[in-house]
Amino acid sequence: MFDPDSPGLTVGVIGAGTMGRGIAQVCAVAGYAVMMHDSFPDVAQEGFEFIQKILARSVEKGRISGDAADEAVARISIVDRLEDMAGCGLVIEAAAEIPDVKKDLFRALDEIVSEDAVLATNTSSLSVTEIAAATRLPERVVGLHFFNPPPLMALVELIYSIKNELQLIDNIEKFVEKIGKIPIRIKDSPGFVVNHVGRALATEAFAILSEGVAEPVDIDRILRDSAGFKMGPFELLDLTGLDISHPVTEQIFAQFYNDPFYRPSEIAEARVAGGVTGRKSRAGFYEYQDGKAVVPSEAAPPEVKDVDIWLDPNAPDHLGKVLSDAGANLIEAFDPPATAVCVVTPIGCDATTAAVELNLDPKRTVAVDSFIGSDKRWTVMSTPLTDPSARDAVWALLAADGTPVTLIYDSVGFVTQRVIAMVVNLGC
Repeated sequence: MFDPDSPGLTVGVIGAGTMGRGIAQVCAVAGYAVMMHDSFPDVAQEGFEFIQKILARSVEKGRISGDAADEAVARISIVDRLEDMAGCGLVIEAAAEIPDVKKDLFRALDEIVSEDAVLATNTSSLSVTEIAAATRLPERVVGLHFFNPPPLMALVELIYSIKNELQLIDNIEKFVEKIGKIPIRIKDSPGFVVNHVGRALATEAFAILSEGVAEPVDIDRILRDSAGFKMGPFELLDLTGLDISHPVTEQIFAQFYNDPFYRPSEIAEARVAGGVTGRKSRAGFYEYQDGKAVVPSEAAPPEVKDVDIWLDPNAPDHLGKVLSDAGANLIEAFDPPATAVCVVTPIGCDATTAAVELNLDPKRTVAVDSFIGSDKRWTVMSTPLTDPSARDAVWALLAADGTPVTLIYDSVGFVTQRVIAMVVNLGC
């Protein structure tokens, strides 16, 4: 039986790319001997050198002592053959997300390691049960889904199949805790938990982009500032790489029998075909220089004076205060005068529909998203007929106190409402 406390436990890592080398680093820092293998020897060596570089940087930043870093590096060895991993008590596979590749690899490992050893796949979307079925002992195959980059991301999904015994899962969970991560147990299912719940972040962002509502940088800014996401969806897609995330989306779509909730984007397919996959290719939804995204600066707001504003009676009080403090002349009347810009705050509908329902002139109607996060960023939406001067007036007033403003085209639910609604609906 696998024992994470065994003093002689060696962890094998198959694949020395972004995920594999990160997993190897985490295990070595935790005190385990690590054997790292890649089918391309140069990649294995590059992965080892990358680990050395990252640990040296951690020493400079005071995150780890020099001795601890040296000891971690000394625990890692590169092996050229899978057969060299015969003595490993745990082998973690971080190879390409291709079913046949993983099955062939697990068949080979099944004949190499002892029957007490555990085989784990780092797959983010494939069926662990199906991979396990390719081996003689499917009961010793589990999923250990680390997140990118493994040294920084605390969560690890521990996926169990109908073949696994509880004691094995208990021991693997203990191993995950010993390497400083937080395990969550998940029954084998499409997308597991994180990729299932978070799937709508990317799919809805792609829908917004394909409809021409906003550009990637604007969608990222809105969701980061207003909705509180640590990264925008397109930043995240660039970091992960569309060559990784798009096939995963296709796999999950197929596993849910083409449920439209999970439909992949033709935008992603075209970018993968063209090699524009993200940071690794130096070009994605952002351009990259020296590994850093080149983010376009935001346009400066216009200067506008003496603006009459008719505010939707359902608008929150703080919006009226922001407009008033910025110098707007708030008109209190049931019907807005012909000179006033009409500001509406729709929930779950677009600016055009709001104008029609309130019997407003769409040429003078501007929608403001007050649903969430307006203290950090405002989102302003026009109808197809809105006069640019009306839009610019609202833009200038909202930006007067220094709060950033993003302009988008008409859309049901702006950006934050759409994405949050889809994430919640899909997750539940």
